[in-house]
Amino acid sequence: MKSGPIGVFDSGYGGLTVLKALTSTLPQYDYLYLGDNARVPYGTRSFETVYQYTWECVQALFSMGCPLVILACNTASAKALRSIQQEKLPHFAPNRRVLGVIRPTTEEVGLLSTSKHVGILGTPGTISSDSYPIEIAKFYPELKVSQEACPLWVPLVENNQHLSEGASYFVQQHLEALQQRDPQIDTVVLGCTHYPLLLPLLEKQAPKNWRFLAQGELVAGKLAEYLQRHPEMESQLSTQGQRRFLTTDSAASFSEKAALFYGEAVQAEKIELDHYPFTPDAH
Repeated sequence: MKSGPIGVFDSGYGGLTVLKALTSTLPQYDYLYLGDNARVPYGTRSFETVYQYTWECVQALFSMGCPLVILACNTASAKALRSIQQEKLPHFAPNRRVLGVIRPTTEEVGLLSTSKHVGILGTPGTISSDSYPIEIAKFYPELKVSQEACPLWVPLVENNQHLSEGASYFVQQHLEALQQRDPQIDTVVLGCTHYPLLLPLLEKQAPKNWRFLAQGELVAGKLAEYLQRHPEMESQLSTQGQRRFLTTDSAASFSEKAALFYGEAVQAEKIELDHYPFTPDAH
């Protein structure tokens, strides 16, 4: 396989907060970002639909030369990652890899919590999947995990209302609900890649002893470790430091909103997924 970029997939914009951390920590690699904005949101969709959509997008990134794809979307990581890894890759792409954002976070959370009581804030889809409690239990069975679904936080961020008085109300509502579930919480995972943009409000309104974990830096650090352990994958990655942004919806609209998440202006291209059929790799 020729060398290619690291694919970064998200249902929309949130994964750009992960890409920002990846390009900061590992700037030498090429990155190809794909946002499936035409079919957003994923968070309220069924397992089957999220699995289908995610696999379609992963195949498009494979067909564009990505040896490695990061699902920078908690819903896709929760509802589709394991099935893709176990059912699709062995048959269609045995030499490629797909990684998610949940495991890198759950590997760290137990090291950071002193009280051994942690909270998860996420979309309804991520919370209902129970992916965080299941994964955390594998590494830290002694941790007590409480969850809170926050259905309005993503639209608040995407409409640039995340620091408004309205956002303050909805942030307070969910923080109080989580605290009531377990007053001993000291570490809270932001289980959605949009939520780092709410950090100024979260830190202002949460109990002073709460520590919030944003996923970008954790995922970037774990990817660096992964590539050190897997030189056979690292050698397949192209290293021109290039960034390319794709969306399944309006390129102009994506470019306009993307800077909020990525921290700098981007120029996106619109693609049609069916223009990128993936031919299975030879075993």
